[in-house]
Amino acid sequence: MEFRLLGSVAVVGEGGDVGLGPAKRATLLAMLALRPNTAVNVAQLMDALWEDEPPTHAKTVLQGHVSRLRALLAEHGAEAYGVELVTRKSAYLLRMPESLVDAHRFEELVALAGVQRSPADSVRMLREALSYWQGPALTGTVPSRPLEAAASGLEEMRLASVEALAAAYGQLGEHGRAAAVLRTEAVAHPLRESLAAALMLALARAGRQSDAMDWYHRTRRLLAEELGVDPGETLSEAYATLLRSAAPAAPPRTAAALTAEPPAPAPAVVPELLPRPPRGFTGRRDELAALDREAGAGDGPVCLVTGPAGVGKTAFAVHWAHERRDDFPDGRLFADLRGFSDTPAPDTAAVLREFLLALGVPQPRIPEGADARGALFRTLTTGRRLLVVLDNARSSEQVRPLLPGGDRCVTLVTSRDRLGGLIASDAARPVPLHHLPPADAAALLATVLGEGRVAAEPEATARLAGLCDGLPLALRVTAARLAERPGWTLGAMVGELADEQGRLSLLDVEDIGVSAALRLTVQQLPESATRMFRALALHTGSDVDRFAASALAGTSPAQASADLDRLAAAHLLTEAVPGRWTPHDLVRLYARRLAPQADQEGLRRLLDHYLYTGLAADAAAEPGSQPCYALPADHRRPAATREFEDRAAALDWYAAERPALEGAVAAAAALGLHDRAWRLALVQWPLMLVRISDGWTPLLEAGLASAEHEGDFDAQSRTRALLGWILHEEGRDAEALVHLEKAPVLAARAGDTISEAIAYVNLAVVLDATGEHGRAGLLMAQAVALADRAGHPNTQVLTLHHLARHCLEAGKYEAALAHTVRAGELVPPDGVVVRAGLQILRGEALAGSGRLEEAADQLKRAIAAADAAGFREGSARAAERLSRLAADR
Repeated sequence: MEFRLLGSVAVVGEGGDVGLGPAKRATLLAMLALRPNTAVNVAQLMDALWEDEPPTHAKTVLQGHVSRLRALLAEHGAEAYGVELVTRKSAYLLRMPESLVDAHRFEELVALAGVQRSPADSVRMLREALSYWQGPALTGTVPSRPLEAAASGLEEMRLASVEALAAAYGQLGEHGRAAAVLRTEAVAHPLRESLAAALMLALARAGRQSDAMDWYHRTRRLLAEELGVDPGETLSEAYATLLRSAAPAAPPRTAAALTAEPPAPAPAVVPELLPRPPRGFTGRRDELAALDREAGAGDGPVCLVTGPAGVGKTAFAVHWAHERRDDFPDGRLFADLRGFSDTPAPDTAAVLREFLLALGVPQPRIPEGADARGALFRTLTTGRRLLVVLDNARSSEQVRPLLPGGDRCVTLVTSRDRLGGLIASDAARPVPLHHLPPADAAALLATVLGEGRVAAEPEATARLAGLCDGLPLALRVTAARLAERPGWTLGAMVGELADEQGRLSLLDVEDIGVSAALRLTVQQLPESATRMFRALALHTGSDVDRFAASALAGTSPAQASADLDRLAAAHLLTEAVPGRWTPHDLVRLYARRLAPQADQEGLRRLLDHYLYTGLAADAAAEPGSQPCYALPADHRRPAATREFEDRAAALDWYAAERPALEGAVAAAAALGLHDRAWRLALVQWPLMLVRISDGWTPLLEAGLASAEHEGDFDAQSRTRALLGWILHEEGRDAEALVHLEKAPVLAARAGDTISEAIAYVNLAVVLDATGEHGRAGLLMAQAVALADRAGHPNTQVLTLHHLARHCLEAGKYEAALAHTVRAGELVPPDGVVVRAGLQILRGEALAGSGRLEEAADQLKRAIAAADAAGFREGSARAAERLSRLAADR
């Protein structure tokens, strides 16, 4: 069995090619075969299988292709060759001997040919390696970015192999064969200067000087016309070699002339300024591969490694730089720009001085000014294959003067900031570092504590990784503490770190730790962003939108957005959901330390922001309903209030803000602001009715306690009415009745007729459910009378709806029909959901009266209305009633 990637992607069994099917399946095979015996996660596979954003059902489609590919391999005897498609959690792995993949055999032969061997051996190996190619690599796959990058890398290796083959022919003196090999590729890749240069020299050595010159001028014209550039160093040097070989021989020199001749220039200095490799570096395989790709793409690439404090950017960059030493034969420069440090950052001139000294420039020849030093630095680095590491950069302005010249250098920048300016001005390629996944975090702990100690407590290890937010710095500090205490278990350390009050202290050792790293990040922020960071410590939820942030900081939503973006750029916040920002746990704990420095009025502003926004959401979710509270007398209007387009937008806001609103109730009560607390407990009532079984009882009980503390009868009535309804839906009718019996009495004492009517309805529904039908009917009639007296259409519709249902269940079909007709006349034009519910009741009443055709018509209308409103529950109920009606008929 053979897996072919160098041409059309294919599996070849004993009976020939295996039919893979659609391009996505070939893409799946290619992604797995490119990395045999390595788990490829689902996210990477989906990126490869779709050119654009994967659809919502992408994972299901992927699973289907995996299943079919596994079946195809089994059908063609893959097991006999040691081939198996394995599932690993959220990843897949193609277990197999790597020699079955043509790309692997190709790369292995090319590598062997590059070892010191005779030219004849190199020719033989390179010819065999190139024989595996049957067309452009990865043909027949989806043209997605990952596959295009892989194909490009393979093609680059093929062209380099062609050039190496020609060089080996040249060493054997077979310049004509070298020219023949190169000419085919030079025609196909006319702008590849290394090919053109090699072809020119091969032609000249084969005695075809004129053809060599023609090829140079042809390439020079193409470069000018297609790219608008002059020939680069490689092509220019080849041309100069041609000119020298064509020049007449110089007259013999005398001994005196030879002695007067200046000595040959000393070889260029190869600088090595890298710090020592980091100890115990683990993980980051995907990020290292991403950096490989970015460093190998384009001319003079600038690679930007970004991430939060403590995520290991410097260790990552230095590790990569040491691993890629052979890629930079002209040396490696390193500078700590101290952008986030207690030590003042070095000025540009000082950094350039160190670079120039390392490059062999004598001290007296180093210019004085930074601009002149920069110009000399760029001149010296032109044409060199050099790595420049600029660590811990604060801003794009700090980096730009230190970028080398020429297109053979690679610059690697690390920063806690996203440095968007450097991306815009210098096409910097971001390589973000995220928090370590659990497996890599465990491996990091094992480098300090030993694999046995970590393996003995897998659950505690995973918990430690979570408590450290997957930050390598926090994990190393934790490992250091455990290493000092060999008698401690990892579980004991979990217990210590679980206490939020002391967690940050445990993650600091001397001058190293999470707190110090975060402090240095915060102190570099602009004042408005620092003020926002402190204000967020007062927030009652886990994530925040710009309106809540605006209230906390006492600024406008526009300024809040700018400050939140700045904090996100510094990796202090993450915009996990568009428009909502959240800190990681350790950042949140650090922010709490700064809370005393925040404007303490921010919390009151936040509470009032939620009161205003809650009323706007209520109005959008239940238009025409009675507001669930009046604003407190001393409320403060927010700088701006969010607007809601429709019911769905309001319900989405409730769901997103639910933790923050629950936290706001507790915070208001703790401050003695009970007039805010009971209102904030009630404000989510539209979401409560949609998610009735979501555990709202503790929140409403807290709201009731604040209402009673205030002695507000209306607040107590509203809260008890809603709490009783929730308890009834939870099947706790006895407890519900305790609250519901009191609710209408309290509403009457408060003089709120609408609240009284609603309270009676809720009480009557529960009485109906517990068998007290007579009293339930009387209370519902009383509720209708109160709603009529108040003249509030929505409450009238609500009471009539429940009275109609009561009559329906009692077999009083004509009365039920009359109530639904009257309620329908009161429903506002936008009350589509309410109207659909009434149509269902009307259909049931008509069916009970024996008017079956009219009943069916009403139920069909109800289905259409419910579908149009997205009222799935109503649509299903109407369809069920219609189906039952058809069966009865």
